[in-house]
Amino acid sequence: MRPIRRILVAVKDPAARTLPAVQKAAQLARACGAHLELFHAISTPLYVDAYSYQESLRQIERDIHSNRHAQLEAIARRLRTKGLEISVNVQWDYPAYEAIVRYATRTRANLIVAECHAQPHVLPGLLHLADWELLRSSPIAVLLVKNSRPYERPVILAAVDPGHALAKPARLDGEILSAASQIAGALRGPLHAIHAYIPLPEEPASRRLLSAAQLEEINAQTQTAAGSNLERATRSTRIPKSRRHLLASHPITAIEETARKTRSAIVVMGAISRSGVRRLIFGNTAEYLLDSLPCDLLVVKPPGFSTRMSKVSRGVKFVAPPAFP
Repeated sequence: MRPIRRILVAVKDPAARTLPAVQKAAQLARACGAHLELFHAISTPLYVDAYSYQESLRQIERDIHSNRHAQLEAIARRLRTKGLEISVNVQWDYPAYEAIVRYATRTRANLIVAECHAQPHVLPGLLHLADWELLRSSPIAVLLVKNSRPYERPVILAAVDPGHALAKPARLDGEILSAASQIAGALRGPLHAIHAYIPLPEEPASRRLLSAAQLEEINAQTQTAAGSNLERATRSTRIPKSRRHLLASHPITAIEETARKTRSAIVVMGAISRSGVRRLIFGNTAEYLLDSLPCDLLVVKPPGFSTRMSKVSRGVKFVAPPAFP
């Protein structure tokens, strides 16, 4: 991951009483010496009816834009007193996740910070909530903020897959560890790493094909190989053995348990965008962890990842009200 020099924080509601994503983005900006930009996408449609006039609609558009911009400026003024370099931007664009990615890409942001939506995430392979779409489509690292606790020498947990059991690109682990190391160093927190592997289950089907001794030997070899892979992946980071976690478990369970055990403030993991049948079969570990993780989640993409969305802003969305008989 490139050095964090420009952070874009997506402000969902500029009028909110608490803004944990903004506060944590400001912490990171101070720690990294980065420029911070507050961004708000106005994705709410304007309703057009028979009594609407083009000029009145344009005036409403300008008034809403001006109001949101003033709200962001008020937030920025409070943060500037702490010595931060901050800019603000408001744009009419939709959907919100596309607007965030478009603007972050155009301004060459190194990190996007957004507040995680509070509602439960169900059927991750089928529903397209904004958090998931942002994770899937953004070529830029995304930090989803899940709580308001400030970072105080936070534990950073890097979840790697050096065996590439989930068919992720080999270079993705390097991006994960690079991002985790950079943030741990900036915030002066300890860095941990976790690798989960799935052993052969001791069930009747396995025992019909293998003896207990053979099953034990295979699982011992699998554990040794997984440990070697983890050691090799983390060698350049100098993470001590006491902070390298090797678990014989499903990655979702292992990451959640280790995050809770280590009291991690941020879990760093990688994701690749999948679609169609393959996506429904494999799902995405990051998506399943959105609800269960007790901490923030930083998701990075492999080098060379590109988004398919249009680079052109959609502007205002005009909608005709429903017709009643």
